[in-house]
Amino acid sequence: MIADVVLNGTGVRLRPVVEADLPHFQRWLNDPEVYQWLAVGVMTPPTWEEELAWWRRSQSSDSERTWSIETADGRLLGNVTLHWTAPARSATLGIFIGDKAEWDKGYGGAAVGALAGYGFGALSLHRIGLTCDATNARAIRCYEKAGFRHEGVLREHRHVDGQFRDSVVMGLLRKEWSDG
Repeated sequence: MIADVVLNGTGVRLRPVVEADLPHFQRWLNDPEVYQWLAVGVMTPPTWEEELAWWRRSQSSDSERTWSIETADGRLLGNVTLHWTAPARSATLGIFIGDKAEWDKGYGGAAVGALAGYGFGALSLHRIGLTCDATNARAIRCYEKAGFRHEGVLREHRHVDGQFRDSVVMGLLRKEWSDG
């Protein structure tokens, strides 16, 4: 489901995705520098039709919420999604900052922090996990700063540019979460 609440973090706002965001997402996701870090299940950069279909599907999902990430002054940066399994009180997180000019400015960490607060608070989650390309040092630092811990490695889990890459598994438990 496209998120129906607005979440605020330090310097960022997570707001519902609107159709006007989709051309930006589609453009960013077709940039090889951005695309290489996407989830293992994403096999090719999306076409406009695929991006629109994703947005329409997302609006009716009972097990996920997606927010657009923007700066406090309203500049679109990317998006963040939380996929959860209610009986397990567990979720996985996915995020991308598509505007490369805004990389390394703390926006991703602020968005992850706001989303974790929502997950542990409003959704009463016990655990939030993720996988990340093992060579994506920027993302790993972001998750570590938010409190995520390394849980393992999925060997040769990803296939990028003709090479197999490992994925790092990271997780954060409610009892480890600190919103301050």
